[in-house]
Amino acid sequence: MEEIEIENVAKRSIRGVVALVYRTFTIQIIGLVANFLLTVFLSPSIFGIFFVVSAAIAFLSYFSDIGLAAALIQKKEAITEEDLRTTFTIQQILVASVVLLALGLSGFVKSFYSLDDQGILLFQALVVSFFLSSLKTIPSIILERNLRFEKLVIPQIVENLFFYAIAVVLAAKGFGVASFTFAVLARGIAGVITIYIINPWRIGFGFQKVSAKRLLSFGLPFQANSVLALIKDDLLIVYLGRVLPLAQVGYIGFAQKWAFFPLRLIMDNVIRITFPSFARLQNDKEVFRKAIEKSIFAACFLIFPALMGLVVLAPYFIHLIPKYIKWEPAILSLSFFAINAALSSISTPLTNALNAIGKIKITLYLMVFWTVSTWVITPLAIMMFGFNGVSYASAFIALSVVFVIFISKRFIKFTVFRILINPFLAAIFMGGVIYFLSPLVVKNIIMLILMIIFGAVVYFSTMFALAKNEILSDIRFVRENLKK
Repeated sequence: MEEIEIENVAKRSIRGVVALVYRTFTIQIIGLVANFLLTVFLSPSIFGIFFVVSAAIAFLSYFSDIGLAAALIQKKEAITEEDLRTTFTIQQILVASVVLLALGLSGFVKSFYSLDDQGILLFQALVVSFFLSSLKTIPSIILERNLRFEKLVIPQIVENLFFYAIAVVLAAKGFGVASFTFAVLARGIAGVITIYIINPWRIGFGFQKVSAKRLLSFGLPFQANSVLALIKDDLLIVYLGRVLPLAQVGYIGFAQKWAFFPLRLIMDNVIRITFPSFARLQNDKEVFRKAIEKSIFAACFLIFPALMGLVVLAPYFIHLIPKYIKWEPAILSLSFFAINAALSSISTPLTNALNAIGKIKITLYLMVFWTVSTWVITPLAIMMFGFNGVSYASAFIALSVVFVIFISKRFIKFTVFRILINPFLAAIFMGGVIYFLSPLVVKNIIMLILMIIFGAVVYFSTMFALAKNEILSDIRFVRENLKK
């Protein structure tokens, strides 16, 4: 089994970031155009059926992996064929159980969601697609462990092309819900074929007790983290829907979505790269330290100014669009959710690093703390401050980044203040400048766009003045590692 050399980690990581950004941009463009066309050809009820049954399958997927993929990626030693076959066997047993359960519950799902025959066929197609997706796991793990993201993104793009092309064509021909049914199956088949062309792996079953025990010791706590995140975030929304008027839940969702947008856009790609990268570097402490510092700096360098600009300009953006004035009550929550997002850009790479060096139980304890804190503090904050209390609690709990830093320093020697001070000061300065000039934006979309551009110029100019040598060094480093 191929194992990546330390000296190639930086090169492949940087190329991986470029590949993931390209994938994200490509898929977003494809999805934007396709969804516009689908909204022309299909009714809202058909979209509702697709989203509901997709969510049901997504929930079942939590029980189909138990963290074994992450365990293989994190493993310090080279992975063996026994590891791969053991993982594949355990996963297929779980997947088969979920598939049989889902198919057996088809009647219940049909009556619960009041689906017609076409709707239940879509549900069953998603179940089949779920099984096909499980066949891609091992080839994907091998590519991800070796940081070959430029290859890994190809099946994802192919899947989206097949899905949207078939869905749009069939929707235009009046197939209705069946448009999604055929598109889902085509996506699953195309994805499996593409991944095995790019990275062939002979499917085989096997079980080695020692390998299974070692992988599960990491995989189970890792998956427990995901389940706790589900309880902390998604179930909290269900609770909010019971204790708050739906309009106020809407304000919370609006504020959280926009405040977390820069975080999701940047951190999701950073996490995808840094986890396998950190795992490959865990034996070289000095290189590992530099990698962590660079990843935190890169995240904060981009996220801090995006959040600052969002908070300062949001009130003006809302008033520019007449139908957006209804979201004005969400502005205060937006500011406090932005604090959470800013602090998460520090804590997320650190918990990712702890996972990469095998300290999964520590991150599990942290997730337990965050879950319990969320469910204790949020209801109290709602009682005291109303719906804005949700964002207050979110910002307060995010201050626990101090503990994450302290715990991480026990295992990894890195600096924090030096990394954060320049992006923080530059973002504050940029925020002050655009706040002073923001009255010019009132009811003028052109001025808003110019203000965003001006804010970016102010921020990057300030950063260049504060950290010229470091920025130039990083640019040279990226350029050198992008060369073939």
